[in-house]
Amino acid sequence: MEYLLQLAASPTAWIALATLVVMEIVLGIDNLIFISILTNKLPEHQRARTRRIGISMALILRLALLSTAAYIVRLTEPVIEVFGQVFSWKDMILIAGGLFLLWKATTEIHHSVAHDSVDETATSSGVTLGFAAAIGQILLLDMVFSIDSIITAVGMTEHLPIMMIAVIAAVVVMLVAAEPLAKFINDNPTIVMLALGFLIMIGMTLIADGFGMHIPKGYIYAAMLFSAVIEGLNMLSRKSRRKKAAN
Repeated sequence: MEYLLQLAASPTAWIALATLVVMEIVLGIDNLIFISILTNKLPEHQRARTRRIGISMALILRLALLSTAAYIVRLTEPVIEVFGQVFSWKDMILIAGGLFLLWKATTEIHHSVAHDSVDETATSSGVTLGFAAAIGQILLLDMVFSIDSIITAVGMTEHLPIMMIAVIAAVVVMLVAAEPLAKFINDNPTIVMLALGFLIMIGMTLIADGFGMHIPKGYIYAAMLFSAVIEGLNMLSRKSRRKKAAN
């Protein structure tokens, strides 16, 4: 209790908490985009529940990993060398997660472009499989992003309560933002392709990180913001043309 009171009275601790909350929210954007796109492919009555389950899993997983923070940090130690390139467990997890994102985004883009039609029987039999697959894929990406999130938290502060509060705050923001983001993506089909492009870029970034080529996150998010602004202008332009055509 005395330890917590000392933290609460420390300006440094509050600054670390505020910084870490922002960092955790930014790192959660990737996961939230993936969850929104994935759950929008499910039947409408399952979407909100699946999003809540997926984000709740992220919270449970991150809090569990925080309790083993010392072990998580050791994941950065080299374990294997291939053609002169040294890899840690973190590197291999990031590469696997990046490859999964590339595969998933490419598959979704192909599906959107091809517009494959399925009969009613196939659709009804695929509902349960789709729900189970969605939960599994969300959990897999939760693990990848959670490890990156925890290592970032450990690197910024040594106080476990600050890490836990930051993670909980970030996941609460994700829960609040998940529904409107998913609805926005669903109501604007062109946004889906842009978001899938973001996932490809994020996947390539994870793979590059795994191979030791660190790309500053600021560049990635700046590119995403720029693309989103351009798409927003396109949406306003299309809306204006529709109004003129209606008049």
